[in-house]
Amino acid sequence: MSIEVKGVSKLYGGQKALDNVSFTVNKGEILGFLGPNGAGKSTMMKILTTYIPPTAGEVKVAGFDCLSQSMDVRRNVGYLPEHNPLYLEMYVTEYLGFIAGLHHLKDKNRRIAEMIAVTGLEREKHKKIAALSKGYRQRVGLAQALIHDPAVLILDEPTTGLDPNQLAEIRELIRTIGKEKTLMFSTHIMQEVEAICDRVIIINQGSIVADGKTSELAKNQSRGFTILVEFDRLPNVHDFRKIEGVTSIRQIADNTLEISAEGEKDIRPEIFKMAVEKQVTVLTINRRELKLEEVFQKLTKN
Repeated sequence: MSIEVKGVSKLYGGQKALDNVSFTVNKGEILGFLGPNGAGKSTMMKILTTYIPPTAGEVKVAGFDCLSQSMDVRRNVGYLPEHNPLYLEMYVTEYLGFIAGLHHLKDKNRRIAEMIAVTGLEREKHKKIAALSKGYRQRVGLAQALIHDPAVLILDEPTTGLDPNQLAEIRELIRTIGKEKTLMFSTHIMQEVEAICDRVIIINQGSIVADGKTSELAKNQSRGFTILVEFDRLPNVHDFRKIEGVTSIRQIADNTLEISAEGEKDIRPEIFKMAVEKQVTVLTINRRELKLEEVFQKLTKN
């Protein structure tokens, strides 16, 4: 396991930020770590990167204990905090050289050139960091996190404040990096998680409330599905309540119904059959599973 967390709790005075949290992350896995503000995401990431100790529990990263082998953990972890701590008065190559020196890299010039290429900083490498856009500053942050070739990469809100074009670029960069590293990152952008992550953990009030594959989490949390049906004219709603599995129906447009159902059976053929029987025409019909964003809201709203 690249990351092992067992029974971790963290107290700030009388406030419990993490409450008996346990999970593992395998090598080569991209994990989305989600939760509302104040749920404990950043606290967990600071513990994993040895910035703060846990109050209780065990944490190992790349096989090293975060308390007794903290320097070994730091050698094997790349970390981009939520607030990217850059020296704005430095030039890009100067800053990466400084970081490479901290890691005592032998061939640091070669490694700096590699990171500039990987993160797409070629045109910006001779500029001061203060002159860079938010997107390019994030690239510099990723470059410093990667420069020592860590086994584990931890990114806390890496796309905060980026415009749509920058978002797409950083998202693709994270996806590429994730093929070779164990990658854990937090975000509030659900589309980002769906596009990048193999697995999702949702944390709320310091406890894990969901853990599963991105493709399966919504399905596992949902008791059913929703079907949107547009007719040529509005039918009698009560006729469709007779279909087995239907739990609720609501009108969402002039001639459109949202039909919610439970169970595994696909009821679309029954809807067509009922429409023919009642002499109404189905113009469009779409089945929609619960979205990740809806799962997140369901699990984190008090």
